[in-house]
Amino acid sequence: MPGDIGPALVEGPVEVVLPDGTAVTSDRPVVALCLCRRSHRYPFCDTSHRRRSLPPTDRRAGAGGE
Repeated sequence: MPGDIGPALVEGPVEVVLPDGTAVTSDRPVVALCLCRRSHRYPFCDTSHRRRSLPPTDRRAGAGGE
């Protein structure tokens, strides 16, 4: 996966199975999957990473405990 906080773009349609076993689907031709877990529509990206991003040095320092 990319090192950025932004989403992973995948070709759709997709079905994502969450850790609790719930399956969510999207029929869109391109789907943005959230990598930062800040999205209110998780696992789909809602661009929350843009509003609440940490500076790159702070992001790397906290990455080990997440």
